[in-house]
Amino acid sequence: MGKEAEPINWAKLQDDFDPSAPPPFRIADIRASIPKHCWLKNPWRSLSYVIRDVFVVFALVAAAIYFNSLLFWPLYWAAQGTMFWALFVLGHDCGHGSFSDNPKLNSLVGHVLHSSILVPYHGWRISHRTHHQNHGHVENDESWVPLTEKTYKNLDDSTRKLRFTVPFPIFAYPFYLWYRSPGKQGSHFNPYSNLFSPHERKDVITSTVCWSVMVALLVYLSILLGPIQILKLYGVPYWIFIMWLDIVTYLHHHGYEQKLPWYRGKEWSYLRGGLTTVDRDYGWINNIHHDIGTHVIHHLFPQIPHYHLVEATRSAKSVLGKYYREPTKSGPIPFHLVKNLVRSIKQDHYVSDTGEVVYYQTDPQLYRYSQTKSE
Repeated sequence: MGKEAEPINWAKLQDDFDPSAPPPFRIADIRASIPKHCWLKNPWRSLSYVIRDVFVVFALVAAAIYFNSLLFWPLYWAAQGTMFWALFVLGHDCGHGSFSDNPKLNSLVGHVLHSSILVPYHGWRISHRTHHQNHGHVENDESWVPLTEKTYKNLDDSTRKLRFTVPFPIFAYPFYLWYRSPGKQGSHFNPYSNLFSPHERKDVITSTVCWSVMVALLVYLSILLGPIQILKLYGVPYWIFIMWLDIVTYLHHHGYEQKLPWYRGKEWSYLRGGLTTVDRDYGWINNIHHDIGTHVIHHLFPQIPHYHLVEATRSAKSVLGKYYREPTKSGPIPFHLVKNLVRSIKQDHYVSDTGEVVYYQTDPQLYRYSQTKSE
């Protein structure tokens, strides 16, 4: 890859504020700033969002069948894919226990919602818990983990190009469920994967069975109604949902205007890792996908219901100070985030193999090499 440049000290380039410095407050200080009612979970309110979203999903299906026109289908795909993403977020709340205080209700609703969009609920829930417990840690984090330089250089050329060329990364989630990320092994469907402990295997089997039932239902409907009809009603919206999931989850931890740190060793802590999370504004879509862009407080306190996140964040800002990065306000559609996504994928390639506070580095040869190969 040619001669390597000295890593840039990004912390010194950020208006004399070092985002990697240990904060002058404790997580207990943030907790104390949040109103007590923000911690309360109302299962009836949570279920009302489920009823709302499921109603919209079936209303959209009915409208697509009724109109069945070339003009309407693209509108349907965009709207339904977004609603699938909304269903995922509600299932996500079930996984965190922020949906209700009743584990059985959380598991039931989580399985129904996630299985309907081909997500293995418990398999995902457990790996997502690992993500929250280790957010911002180079080796131990689970979601969009940065590649170390050694892992990056050991990737074959096609994998490297796919991972760091838009739009391929925004279709990654189904492959992640089966194979995880480069440098990690295991499957969200395999109860014996190293993702899970022995006592979690029954839960994983349950979720894999539910996922399989949904696949079987889709096959049956394809035979009954025709594969093209199911592709239009379900297949295309599914991939729109995958795009939403990958874009939103990526931008929660990448693509901020200034470089943010990743940690390992003694420098990592739950608080410091959580403070590298980024809030995003999605305009009127905030309400549709249940304010999941309000993500900093969610990462620090995942037990707070989604309908209290905005208020909790507003209250915690006085404690967080510069460690909270105000999101850029969105227009009706969050086109402004496309720039953040593309820039990050093109620039944030790997982190150093050593060091306890590291920042993303760029491989200047990546696209040059790709262009040379194509000429």
